[in-house]
Amino acid sequence: MVSFEALNFGSILRSKQKLLLTFLKMSFFKEKIQNALLELDIKINGMRPWDVQVHDERLYREVALRGSLGLGEAYMNGWWTCKKLDEFFHRVLQARLQDKYKGFGQDLFHWFANLLNKQTITRSRKVVEKHYDLGNDLYTSFLDPYNQYTCGYFKNTDDLNKAQEQKLDLICRKLDIKSTDKVLDIGCGWGGFAKWASEHYGCHVTGVSISDEQIAYAKKFTAGLPVDIIKADYREIKGEYDKILICGMIEHVGSKNYRTIMKVVNSHLKDGGRFLLHTIGDDSTGDYEDPWIGKYIFPNSVLPKIKQLGQSIEGLFVMEDWHNFGAYYDKTLLAWQKNFEQNWKKLKHTYDERFHLMWNYYFLSCAGAFRARYIQLWQIVLTKEGLPKVYESVR
Repeated sequence: MVSFEALNFGSILRSKQKLLLTFLKMSFFKEKIQNALLELDIKINGMRPWDVQVHDERLYREVALRGSLGLGEAYMNGWWTCKKLDEFFHRVLQARLQDKYKGFGQDLFHWFANLLNKQTITRSRKVVEKHYDLGNDLYTSFLDPYNQYTCGYFKNTDDLNKAQEQKLDLICRKLDIKSTDKVLDIGCGWGGFAKWASEHYGCHVTGVSISDEQIAYAKKFTAGLPVDIIKADYREIKGEYDKILICGMIEHVGSKNYRTIMKVVNSHLKDGGRFLLHTIGDDSTGDYEDPWIGKYIFPNSVLPKIKQLGQSIEGLFVMEDWHNFGAYYDKTLLAWQKNFEQNWKKLKHTYDERFHLMWNYYFLSCAGAFRARYIQLWQIVLTKEGLPKVYESVR
């Protein structure tokens, strides 16, 4: 028999649930978000290009409860738009608004998630399946002729193709590549570096990837050159090399594996050799992964921190040079987005409109992040035992 006290307790619980639901439907979230944006000179339904146009007021609750994940999904749902999405994110991220107003439970979720090694050999394939194996038609629609899916070097140029060629040559000059060198490119993408280095410097390049789509393309792209393209995880690499490059790949390795990959590079780099690490970097602390980027763009990926990289190379390498040109990633992403839009008519028969919105959001939100200097781009030159003379920085 149910007691009066139990019935009374159930009634109180239901009453509190109704009260909570009512609270969640109130204008509380709307007012809070509007006021936060006004501090950044962003108006809801304003007339400036960076102002937000709200088409569905469910947006406010999504953002308040789910943070950046709710914001991104609401955009993909068409609940809000913005003419200059990159400038909106520039203002938001420059003010570090996302750190002040996190979604409920966001920190707790990431704390639990980061207890796991999300970049084991098995799990590391998830980002390949979700992102890199989408189709080469997608990537060739917005990348340069060398298919460089990393930051261009826009020194004295505004042209994407020129900037990417300059980046490739910058890497070769920093590594001091010779025609007699055996070079290892870990995470070789579509073979752009391998083609450039072998054609312009006469070296032999071994490219390593775990993406079937990239490997198939790279083999055709480098045909007839002294290039080998191999399918292997970085933990399965064999041989010795004069120079080693990791460009835009360590973001998928995870902090639990930084020491492992540095040991791998050290064991395969000849004495007197050089190692260049090109990576997006995060100045903050902790293994934070943006929930929206993690779900829709780069699963199980996280940006390395200075401290983490420093600890991973201790006793293995001498740091010769650390170069930050993250401001150039803004231009790179805007160029990619422009190319993507110009070629969308060729792609829309394969990818739907939600995908179209998602990729525009990806390009432009990241452009805003780099413009705000919220995230960085580092090129780090490392040697095993230090050079016999001062390393003259190549720029």
